[in-house]
Amino acid sequence: MSADPWTGDGAALMSSRRERAPLVWILKGRGAGDYAQLQLLARALAVESVTKQLVFRSWELLLHAFPHPSLAALDRAASDPLDPPWPDLVLTAGRRNEMVARWIRNASGGRARLVHVGRPWSNPAWFDLVVSNRQYLLGAAGNVIVNELPLTDLTEASLVGQRAAWGARWAKLPHPWTVVLVGGDSGPLVFTPDKARELARQINARIARTRGSVLVTTSGRTPTRSADALLATLESPAFVHRWPSRDENPYFGLLACGDEFVVTADSMSMLAEACATGKPVYLFDFSDEARGWRARSAYRWKPFVHRMAMSLGPSRMRRDLRRIHHALLDSGRIRRLDAQDDGAMSSAAPIGADDLTRTVERVRALLNR
Repeated sequence: MSADPWTGDGAALMSSRRERAPLVWILKGRGAGDYAQLQLLARALAVESVTKQLVFRSWELLLHAFPHPSLAALDRAASDPLDPPWPDLVLTAGRRNEMVARWIRNASGGRARLVHVGRPWSNPAWFDLVVSNRQYLLGAAGNVIVNELPLTDLTEASLVGQRAAWGARWAKLPHPWTVVLVGGDSGPLVFTPDKARELARQINARIARTRGSVLVTTSGRTPTRSADALLATLESPAFVHRWPSRDENPYFGLLACGDEFVVTADSMSMLAEACATGKPVYLFDFSDEARGWRARSAYRWKPFVHRMAMSLGPSRMRRDLRRIHHALLDSGRIRRLDAQDDGAMSSAAPIGADDLTRTVERVRALLNR
């Protein structure tokens, strides 16, 4: 029976380990932005990966009161199997996946390296590497990277093919093309129908000045009633992709073709990707404080739970989107949609351009140990 190169001793075993391609698992939960970052990291590492779709029961949050990792809240029948051979590297993001990642490491006899992207609810010391960014109140440490923005590899070159394909479909629409990327409820932010109508009114005013076209996509977080209000208030939108849809997802086509972007304040991934295009980006801030909206939305269940977690939980669990908003606004990289000054926007390079390179170097170092 051959020895396991991960547990044996000697030069021959170490050589075998180096020659074998690493086995990488990506834990996929509900967050599309999280999964996109994990896929990106695997591509940048130039490794083949296996995605493990995970589905959880509604009471999953309760398990975080206990330190021992467990699969108790995992819906095993609806999820992909978690069986040997165990991976060398686990890429994970999101609270729900943390317990599973730590369980896999225990099952592998401690062999699997864990890389968590985003904000960990578990103690950061329980991961080999945490890849965080400015929106979280997590300080840099030996196993913690704090990037400026969520990871993205979008470049002018990477969007050329999308621009050709989608640009042909929209060729008859007058320029400039204002792409509107609509998120939704997130933490303390509640995207109500009133806020959706205000977004539409601001876009209408902008299009009246530019005489261009509006290309809109909603997302999985956009509430149905708010999407209805937005689309009913928009004046003659030229293209609409409403989630969910059986039509081909135009997201990267929109990024490739947009002359300017309007992004709702809830999604850091959409904001980072819009900034990566090098085109003007406008922020629609729909926090209750931004325009004096009635604060009753803050007393809904999810915002209430978020406020309690932010006030009572440890600092590593806290999130403040304004840290990224302010950094981008102060640098001139983005502007508020309702800003009075509509002069030329700064052409400064996107903040965090080296984040992916730095992150890949750290993860490769883990694999080479």
